[in-house]
Amino acid sequence: MESSQKKWLYLSIGFSLIVLVVILYLTINENTLQYLQKVNPLFLILACLTHILTMCFWALRVKKMSGSLGYRIGFFYSLNLVFANLLAAAITPAQAGGEPVRIHELYKANVPLGDATAVVIMERVLDGIALAGFAAFAMLVLTDQWKSLGAISEIMVFVTWIFVAGCLVLFYLAMRRPDVVKRVANRCARFFTRKWEGADVEELVTRIDEEIGNFHTAVGKFTRTAKGGLLWGFLFTLLYWVSEIVTASLILVGLGQPPLILESFVIQLILAILMMLPLTPGSSGIAEIGATTMYALFIPASIVGIFVVIWRLVLYYFNIVLGILSSIIIVRREAQAP
Repeated sequence: MESSQKKWLYLSIGFSLIVLVVILYLTINENTLQYLQKVNPLFLILACLTHILTMCFWALRVKKMSGSLGYRIGFFYSLNLVFANLLAAAITPAQAGGEPVRIHELYKANVPLGDATAVVIMERVLDGIALAGFAAFAMLVLTDQWKSLGAISEIMVFVTWIFVAGCLVLFYLAMRRPDVVKRVANRCARFFTRKWEGADVEELVTRIDEEIGNFHTAVGKFTRTAKGGLLWGFLFTLLYWVSEIVTASLILVGLGQPPLILESFVIQLILAILMMLPLTPGSSGIAEIGATTMYALFIPASIVGIFVVIWRLVLYYFNIVLGILSSIIIVRREAQAP
């Protein structure tokens, strides 16, 4: 890992730890020990396994969407790709660092850069559509649970709509006006390579034009001949988010609390949208404060801090461990490559 990446990793973990310590200090009291005596480790283990299952759904999404474009990607390669993406996502705002990692790993699996980019961007589009659908469902069906969270829920609805609208605009430009995308990309490339040799700049611009063309062709396949990839992708996107949301309810049961399935569904939806905003590296601090604030409305203050710590251990710190292990595998693979 490069020194700059280590710096961001330490910053992300440090900020998260500070916030967790403050939350524990403010929530632990004489009743906490009584709640801890009701802990059922089986459900906590099940929560970890469910989170791994979530990653498997993600890997299957990558595999199926790549397969629909004519590229055979093994399941375990896809799973390692997802794990590697977790580390980069944990140290970048809006988890944006994961996208380049997934594109790079697909490229290493002989998927052209444009096609790999199309797969990853379509993943984001499907995530946005799924979250928007879940938000609409929560607003129409889970009215009481939604209103119980106050004004923040309405704000998150608007954020979701903006996110989805942005994805659709980018999708439209990629499909209908690739020439506009090429012009913008070329101008950006020339701006950031002003000190390069002229031949190197032209080579880069040519490569950009070529890959945007590949990307346009791949997206066209998704909307025409590779529609099956989109259907599989959307199915595994739904399974991914449902599994991720259920993990929180399993942790609650493990702590002797009611699962709060409907309430947790709404809270986890809001947190998922909130964590997509470029606020802090890996959304550290933001996720902890948001979860504490909202879950404190439904579970005793004596146990809410413990819940948030375990929730972040499973969905954040566990991700970092998986990402580091996956990165080691990738580094060894690169070292052995001819």
